[in-house]
Amino acid sequence: MTSLAVLVDQVLGSVPGGSGAYVRHLVPALAAADPALDVALFHTRIREARPESWMRRHWVEELPGGMRSLYPQWALRRGPPLPPGLSQRDLLHAPTAVAVPPAGDGQRLVVTVHDLAFLVHPEAFPRRWALVYRAGLARAVRSADALIAVSRHTAEDLMRRTRVRPARVYVTPLAPILPLGDADVGKVLARHRVHAPYILSVGTLEPRKNLARLVRAYRRLAARGFPHTLVLAGPAGWRPGELLAETTKEGPGSVVLTGYVPEDDLDALYRGADVFVYPSLYEGFGLPVLDAMARGVPTIVSTSSSLPEVAGEAAVPVDPRSIAGMVEALERVITDVALAARLRDTGQARAARFSWEDTARRTLDIYKTIL
Repeated sequence: MTSLAVLVDQVLGSVPGGSGAYVRHLVPALAAADPALDVALFHTRIREARPESWMRRHWVEELPGGMRSLYPQWALRRGPPLPPGLSQRDLLHAPTAVAVPPAGDGQRLVVTVHDLAFLVHPEAFPRRWALVYRAGLARAVRSADALIAVSRHTAEDLMRRTRVRPARVYVTPLAPILPLGDADVGKVLARHRVHAPYILSVGTLEPRKNLARLVRAYRRLAARGFPHTLVLAGPAGWRPGELLAETTKEGPGSVVLTGYVPEDDLDALYRGADVFVYPSLYEGFGLPVLDAMARGVPTIVSTSSSLPEVAGEAAVPVDPRSIAGMVEALERVITDVALAARLRDTGQARAARFSWEDTARRTLDIYKTIL
């Protein structure tokens, strides 16, 4: 029987994000794919941690220290060690390169790298956390037996920007994370004060998501007489000031900031949208793109980083720095009925090619390889 220890800090945070979703879906899929796998979960001391129901099936251990203390120590001096019940397991999996616990004697270490945004766009991160990310990645490159990249683009970034040996880098794509629901779209729109028809974008409100440019493009579209609302669904992240200033300017149309949206409501927001737009400047994968396409929402994606790899031919590509390009793409998708229908069909087919069962199978193959 193979034994595994997995760090689950990202699931327990107030804003789990993509790395939290990764853990939430991967661990149950691993357990289902290999019932003999003995999985233990652990986390640093997190105030108001919110354990999830699937975690009850596994041993869960809290470490005697918080992430602000332990993450830099792990990166810079490989200490303090994990308790024996974790360090003596066959495998240790760190699901994000920001936090790389020290492996025990003979223990194999796997680290998942979601993106290198902190190197490509350091201005989009608080300086302290950018330094922690850099230190964590350096530790991962030095110590990991396997580095899992969530896209080919991230793998290429990793090999280009570090001295990691290519043989230690594996690509395991992610999959849609939002359950398909049946909540009444009209009631959800009323609850969030959204008027149809609308254009939707989903993600944390932060500079890297490029939402200020999307708002400017939307204003131009609204000035041409399009009746759509622009809905930005997601919690506020770091430095949302430029976006908030843009949304409060006088101008045509209506922009709705929903804040955090529960899963059932978010599913309904996707289902009711005329168009989904993801104009991010940099992504390691781009989970909202798959969630939108899985629901048959015509999708527009940035041509940057991993997004063309994820969307394939099932979305309209747009230069994320071109406001005119965004306007033209939105107008095409809204007015061209045949294009929208094609995007619905190809998007659903494309999203169906990604599954957490496949991600788990690939991950188990990596575990077997390094053992």
